[in-house]
Amino acid sequence: MSSFDDRAKAFESKFAHDAEMLFKAEARRNKLLGLWAAHLLGKSEEEAAVYVTEVIKADLSEAGDEDVFRKLAKDLVGHADEATIRSKMANLLVEAKAQLVTEL
Repeated sequence: MSSFDDRAKAFESKFAHDAEMLFKAEARRNKLLGLWAAHLLGKSEEEAAVYVTEVIKADLSEAGDEDVFRKLAKDLVGHADEATIRSKMANLLVEAKAQLVTEL
């Protein structure tokens, strides 16, 4: 195998790994978002667990984060504004990535 083929294979492997890590980080971020929102809404521990599942499922509606944002914005009317939700989404993605790195 040529060095070009080796580099191409390494690039493909890195791309696949990065995509998997991003998927895991976004899933973890959604769990953390669900817990945060459930707390704002005053949900019990059992209700929070159900709500977290709803937030995770919301992310399966379409590509990107807008489906999760819309769910949270709708549910958090009077509790958090758009800027707060978007900021929390960004901050929790960073936190989720950091958690994943420490687990490796």
